[in-house]
Amino acid sequence: MERGKAAEAAAAVYLSKQGLHLVERNWRCKGGEIDLIMRDGAALVFVEVRARKNDRFGGAAASITATKQGRLVHAARLYLAGLASPPPCRFDAVLLEGDRLSWLKNAFGETG
Repeated sequence: MERGKAAEAAAAVYLSKQGLHLVERNWRCKGGEIDLIMRDGAALVFVEVRARKNDRFGGAAASITATKQGRLVHAARLYLAGLASPPPCRFDAVLLEGDRLSWLKNAFGETG
């Protein structure tokens, strides 16, 4: 659990340095959770953060299964439903493997 929190904090700092702004952290709803919700200009970005010690067994990217993606899309739809005027949005992933951090823009899914 601590490694997950540290990974999310590292991802938030990294994305902030790239010009994104934190909106929410660990937003939960029935059936899903979104690690980070950030603004990138006018766009709302739903970020999944995954950390692995190394890339054995497919690494961090492989751990974002179709089932996990479906839960994230579900959660994002519920989040957007609570907004008066939903902005353009996308799903990104921040992957940490050992000391390496990768940011994948438009990693998966659609909210529309």
